[in-house]
Amino acid sequence: MVGDGEEEEDVQIEVPVAMWDFDHCDPRRCSGKKLSRLGLIKELRVGSRFRGVVVSPKGKQVISPSDREIILAGGLAVVECSWARLDDVPFNKIASPHERLLPYLLATNPTNYGKPWRLNCVEALAAAFYITGFDSYGEKLLSSFGWGGSFLEVNRQFLEKYKTCKTSDDINAMQDKIMKELEDSWNESRRTKGMFLPCMVLPLQ
Repeated sequence: MVGDGEEEEDVQIEVPVAMWDFDHCDPRRCSGKKLSRLGLIKELRVGSRFRGVVVSPKGKQVISPSDREIILAGGLAVVECSWARLDDVPFNKIASPHERLLPYLLATNPTNYGKPWRLNCVEALAAAFYITGFDSYGEKLLSSFGWGGSFLEVNRQFLEKYKTCKTSDDINAMQDKIMKELEDSWNESRRTKGMFLPCMVLPLQ
């Protein structure tokens, strides 16, 4: 972790960061492959196990600050695959005792900008690092992408709320609260917009 005043590029990620890559994405746009070229992530063979937390769409439990010690001991990994081809991924061969889902967040990558839950590899890793208290690690990964800063700008309010939680159950409750607030805000905006619809002025007879 870096202290105040240290430059972002001086951050050294001191836990293993890894991915299983299924080559579903365009190599020129794949965030995982870019991290690999930069030496920021290790590629795992299908069948290899990972002792740390694995961010996976097949996880049964959402990540929470209580996973921090697992990441400290074993690191953080992600499944790099296309959201459109999940059925092609042999998840049974990349099983981990610590598979985790991510809570509600918005993607800001060029492919899925603005879509909830459709995070790419670097966004998923950064979100997991933030929620578990490794802020500088998340910033280090995102800094390699021109659009990386927007992920934090768009999701900061959500990430800060998730960081106040302790357990997976707390995260689920916070996510429900966030979703309710978003729904209420959307309904209110529709109601308010309806109040100011232009009126038709009828000519006097």
